[in-house]
Amino acid sequence: MSVVSEQSSNGDEVTVSVAGRFDYRIYDSFKASFHDIDESRKAVNVDLSKTDYMDSSALGMLLMMREHVGRAVKIRLVNPTPDVMRVLAIANFDKLFSIKS
Repeated sequence: MSVVSEQSSNGDEVTVSVAGRFDYRIYDSFKASFHDIDESRKAVNVDLSKTDYMDSSALGMLLMMREHVGRAVKIRLVNPTPDVMRVLAIANFDKLFSIKS
């Protein structure tokens, strides 16, 4: 499991990629991935294409990210795997975040 954060070439967007299990064990690295993001960014893309498991602590971390960066920054959950998409759908996260397959 790993978390990687990358900035776009123009600096307007940040992509945070989560590989493996998205659970309490990556709390520190996930929080560090968005700690320096502020409202000067236009968007944060959370790449879930390599995430094979997500639990309620991951949902909480996504909400924490949303609160930290502010409402002016669009958070997109991109390429969730089918299992992760089921968790997001059950939690109604499509109402809180933009989800792109």
